[in-house]
Amino acid sequence: MIAILDYEMGNLGSVAKALTYLGQRVEITSDPATIAKADRVILPGVGAMSYAAEQLQKKGLDLAIGDFLKTGRPFLGVCLGMQLMFEASEEGDAKGLGILPGIVRRFQPQPGLKIPHMGWNQLTDSRLALLPEGQHFYFVHSYYCDPADDSIVAAWSQHGTRFAAAVQQDNILLTQFHPEKSGDSGLKLLSDWIFGGED
Repeated sequence: MIAILDYEMGNLGSVAKALTYLGQRVEITSDPATIAKADRVILPGVGAMSYAAEQLQKKGLDLAIGDFLKTGRPFLGVCLGMQLMFEASEEGDAKGLGILPGIVRRFQPQPGLKIPHMGWNQLTDSRLALLPEGQHFYFVHSYYCDPADDSIVAAWSQHGTRFAAAVQQDNILLTQFHPEKSGDSGLKLLSDWIFGGED
């Protein structure tokens, strides 16, 4: 069973639909006991980081995430779900879960640069087979993760500045883009994550 964490922020339906299409049993939940029994966990998210972190703490999901990560089972964070794993954000000086060292930064305005970064963009300098070099995925974000250690960046992308499009450390995989909105490319990524297409 794949648990999709429900903290009242995120594209829960579209994530669940993509996983169901891949033949997976899915449970949208905010129950720590259910999360503890899951084979895999997905933390989706859209919206403001400060409110999201507050909701996670209010529901005890911050502790549930920490406990799940200790099991070594696969964890996927998407968009805001990626950003929440870091220490803090420039978005109102919000605090994240602090599981990974680094800051979430806002794209700086530049002539001709649209913020938020919205639409298809490609991956570069990928180090994982499930993140093919040059593959296009769908992004919607005004902030990006700036890890303290670049070695955990699994793939990069470019929007005015070079930014971490995906991060991988141990059992944690994080994507700034939305696999569930990325058509065949996103379904392939989710399938590889579920069925063992990683390096």
